[in-house]
Amino acid sequence: MSSRWQSSDRPRGADYDARWAQLEAAGRSVHGEADLVESLLRASGGTRVLDAGCGTGRVAIELAGRGFSVFGVDADPAMLTVARDKAPELRWVQADLVDTATAVPDEFDVVVLAGNVMIFLDQGTESTVVAQLADRLTPGGVLVAGFQLLAGRLTLQRYDDIATSAGLRLVHRWATWEQAPFDGGDYAVSVHELT
Repeated sequence: MSSRWQSSDRPRGADYDARWAQLEAAGRSVHGEADLVESLLRASGGTRVLDAGCGTGRVAIELAGRGFSVFGVDADPAMLTVARDKAPELRWVQADLVDTATAVPDEFDVVVLAGNVMIFLDQGTESTVVAQLADRLTPGGVLVAGFQLLAGRLTLQRYDDIATSAGLRLVHRWATWEQAPFDGGDYAVSVHELT
């Protein structure tokens, strides 16, 4: 994904995955991203999803289990090892998202960027990544991204400007993957449609 992710102290691989397993064991919902993506796919009649920055495959594997065609791409080999171990039948590719144009040949109805992917990209690469992901969308397809709004990181205004430059228009914005209204908090989930 980027050196921002690689240089972070975030858990990787099985350690990252364990956090989600603990939350699920405690009765917490861990599939908000998949629920939202499924609702968008059902509304559009789409079936194909690119999980960009897929990590250990939590979202992609859940969507595949719901009958959708998924493709996962991530730059972190430790994360992808876990994804491949859990679901070897799915398509996983190791690549930086700035190389999406060459690493991912298919078109998708939804591209999802869960897990703060946008704020872990190297500063200055956001426009390239969004443009390449937009190029992977079918006509009317959507790019869905959820990320924290942190000082010194990507702002929503900048993200919207980048999306507009890539031929996308904002159609929804929520505060959570469960579609709570956005009122200017510190996290946003945005849905941009290819125009």
